[in-house]
Amino acid sequence: MSFNLPKVYPITDTRLSRLSHAEQVLRLIHGGATLIQLRDKETSPLEFYRQSEAAFRIARNHQAKLIINDRVDIALALKADGVHLGQSDLPVDAARSLLGEDAIIGFSTHNIIQAKLAATMPLDYIAFGPIFQTSAKENPDPVAGLTALREVRASIGSMPLVAIGGINHFNADDVLSAGADALAMISQLVAWPAGIEENMCKMLALTVS
Repeated sequence: MSFNLPKVYPITDTRLSRLSHAEQVLRLIHGGATLIQLRDKETSPLEFYRQSEAAFRIARNHQAKLIINDRVDIALALKADGVHLGQSDLPVDAARSLLGEDAIIGFSTHNIIQAKLAATMPLDYIAFGPIFQTSAKENPDPVAGLTALREVRASIGSMPLVAIGGINHFNADDVLSAGADALAMISQLVAWPAGIEENMCKMLALTVS
């Protein structure tokens, strides 16, 4: 499918923000977000479904798209806009078969070999990282760095590339210059609940070409 990948791709985190997914989505949208990923590694599937359902209603009311992290079943049940898969999640081919051709499917990669393989899959974008050290993920993969990001960019052709991991307003330009089409962010946007809208606005302003 074809979709507009925004320069800033926010990801929710209830632990960091201490807000529900729905409240984060509302604040991110008010800050200008058009594509948001819901990510939750701590709550039960039932609770994540309920929170995703509430967030989905808000997103629909504001014409924003929602991607569900990992859980193809929840994305399917909600008829969400798509899913983001990790290396140990349901295979991409199976997710595509379940969700259909119109679904947005992204896939996490952490090295050049994984990225090259992902470029052969029925994906809408490849995520690569962590580019820098990050505190938003427990037991993160080794830091990849900008040099590896440039190598991935050169190796995956025109496949949209999302960089993730430790990205902030200080290094965003360097990441985009290294070949990323979009910047996935968690801590920079949602770790300070009172400033979510402002943080989102600032990052969007920084990435305007």
